[in-house]
Amino acid sequence: MSVSTPGRARVGRPADRAGARRATTFAFAAQGMSVAAVYTTVPAVTEHLSLSPLLTTATLVGVALTAGVGSFLGLAAVRVAGPVATMRAALLTAATALTLIGWAPGTATVICAYVLFGLAVGGLDVGINTRAAAIERAYGRSVFGSFYTAWSVGGVLAALLTAGVARLDRPVGDGLAVQAGILLVVAGCLRTHTLPDPAEAVDPSAQPPLGRRLWLRILPFGLVLLVVYVVDSTVSAWSAVYLWQTLDASLTVAPMAYAAYQAGTVVGRATVDRLVQRVGTVAVVRTAALVVAGALVGMATAPSWPFAVLAAGVVGLGASVLAPLCLASAARLRPAASETVLARLNLFNYAGVVTGGAVSGLLGSTGEFRLAYAAPAALAVLVLTGARHFTQPPGASGA
Repeated sequence: MSVSTPGRARVGRPADRAGARRATTFAFAAQGMSVAAVYTTVPAVTEHLSLSPLLTTATLVGVALTAGVGSFLGLAAVRVAGPVATMRAALLTAATALTLIGWAPGTATVICAYVLFGLAVGGLDVGINTRAAAIERAYGRSVFGSFYTAWSVGGVLAALLTAGVARLDRPVGDGLAVQAGILLVVAGCLRTHTLPDPAEAVDPSAQPPLGRRLWLRILPFGLVLLVVYVVDSTVSAWSAVYLWQTLDASLTVAPMAYAAYQAGTVVGRATVDRLVQRVGTVAVVRTAALVVAGALVGMATAPSWPFAVLAAGVVGLGASVLAPLCLASAARLRPAASETVLARLNLFNYAGVVTGGAVSGLLGSTGEFRLAYAAPAALAVLVLTGARHFTQPPGASGA
């Protein structure tokens, strides 16, 4: 979907295209920062408000569920106001939610704040991905990897900021207020840039309907994406709690597993395009699945927190390449309707987040966090069966 006028959009200017890419990159980084800010402060918020483990689990699962609702609200907002306006509104809402989480006086307030954050991050997800799809069409080549690299960089910075605030023995609200301020700055700097959009020249009514056969072809990618986000939510939502409760790490050290995980995703996403060109998509997917499975076993058996932090980084290295390759291969099933295909595929994302967050949280609340990391290792191996469905991007030459 383009938010520019048709005439200018078809002509397009390099400055507009580059400006749109920069703005969207910062929005991706802001989303990664906000998600990391919420996940890495769970131990501090839990301790501050004396939340029970079961309530903490239910709250984080609720964030994922409300994010699903937020994605539908975001889709409606994109259709009415465009992706850039949707991104701006979602960032402002997320900043408000972060501030409320940090300074909530009681349980009811913090639960409402987490729900508000879920709605915001779901809406933001639709906005940034819709905008990224338009930018990729304008460039005529794959640029999704760079956006998700920025997402991971934002996560690393947020985790380090959380650790720094704990190290200085400051209230959790101080750190979340700083991160909310960063989101406000990004929201204020977002601008609408014109883009060349080849899809505007296509008459939607001339396109064949998205039938059942297409959804059957999407299913393998959906299952892989489901596994990816089960793993992602297990590490993202609970690694800080795992280090804190099971491995006796301090609140200063607890966020480091999340930081290592996101650092691994930065490396993986920054190199995935070159790896695909050298060895092919299928080989990259299979190797990544094995790396993820081995690293999860390492987290489950970690004798101390430094080992768990290192293993979390390796999990990020492997898991990070799977989602972009999944989205890219699925989009090539129907290039003229790629946004619709990706929107449907995104349902598996939220299903994975809910499943991973709920199961890991329940296991952790009973003192079985090690099992919570061992179980997804088996699911990661299942990705091997779906690897053959992945396709090569144009111009790539696998070995």
